[in-house]
Amino acid sequence: MVEQLAQLYRHDLSEFLGYLPEADGTFAFRTLPLFFDEPEREVLLIEYGSAPAGFVLTRPLPDGATSIGAFFVVRALRRRGVGQQAALRLLRCRPGRWAIAFQEANAGAARFWRGVATAAVGSAWREETRPVVTADGSTVPDDHWILLTQPDTTGDIDMTEASRGSGGGPRA
Repeated sequence: MVEQLAQLYRHDLSEFLGYLPEADGTFAFRTLPLFFDEPEREVLLIEYGSAPAGFVLTRPLPDGATSIGAFFVVRALRRRGVGQQAALRLLRCRPGRWAIAFQEANAGAARFWRGVATAAVGSAWREETRPVVTADGSTVPDDHWILLTQPDTTGDIDMTEASRGSGGGPRA
């Protein structure tokens, strides 16, 4: 399921990163198998009711932070709070340092992640720009990173209720 949704994700990014489909019409996502094969990486499905709504890919960074390497919500559910609720639920369920990359040219993603960071920790986050090093030497725009530390608020969240949702809300 995530592999199918990843095609939509890569298509969305093609607008900002210039991705073109392969000869068979699919978009390459060469790092996706790593998230299924390497135990420290995670693939999380976002559901809306009983429908798949998107996915999140996380991995640890050498500095101890957790990176959200990919975050995708289907277009039909965007700007309805589904993505923000899923992102905040993920951050709040896993206290600690987070690093979230996005492309500044993707104005929707930039606005989304800045809003999530503010909702999660107020003004206690920072942003920096880092060059992207690709395996094939291709040139892509720099990543913008939001860096924050999510305090442990698990005592404030009923995870059983959060995971069940209210029948129509997102579950991550």
